[in-house]
Amino acid sequence: MTKRRAHSRKAAEPDRPPEPPVTAHVADVAPAPVEEGVQPETLAPTGGALVEPPVQTIQRLSEELEQLKDQRLRLAAEFDNFKKRTQRERAESWNRAQAEVVAGILDGLDDLGRVAHLEPETATARDLLDGVELVERKLLRVLTGAGLERLGAEGEPFDPHAHEAVSTAPAPTAAQDHLVASVLQPGYRFGGALLRPARVSVYVWREPPATDAPASGS
Repeated sequence: MTKRRAHSRKAAEPDRPPEPPVTAHVADVAPAPVEEGVQPETLAPTGGALVEPPVQTIQRLSEELEQLKDQRLRLAAEFDNFKKRTQRERAESWNRAQAEVVAGILDGLDDLGRVAHLEPETATARDLLDGVELVERKLLRVLTGAGLERLGAEGEPFDPHAHEAVSTAPAPTAAQDHLVASVLQPGYRFGGALLRPARVSVYVWREPPATDAPASGS
């Protein structure tokens, strides 16, 4: 009875073909298809980190380059505006300084006008001289305050950087050699720059000629 059941089960099961052996050939496996427009992920040689594809690298560097160009253009524009603003402020400062000097000499100009319009019948030479000296003092005070320096004074050492020797004079003593004997025209210096050297006469010491000793009487 048992043998008949076992035989009937074997007869009921159909014969199945043998399965082929599984062999792994990595080179024969075709890569999975890649959708269009999608870049495959590239693995780094070590560590499995993702490496940026070349196309994305080029695009990123191009964007950074454009940003650098924009920054350079902005900096150039800012520097140009700064330079123009500095030049404008310098010009305005110079104009203000000139205006202050001109305003300072207006009083002297008024005094000069009064001297020029003195009544010839009543004005004396003393009045004329005092008026001119007053104008000179006022002008010098204003110009000195603005930075003007007057050069040339009798008795000071001759300086070729500030004086122009137009003549010489015998020095009374050896100690006065190369000193200014007289000032023919004053010079001026402004802000460290020589505007005009002082024209002066300079002392020159000369040894007196030797005299023979008087002959003794016989």
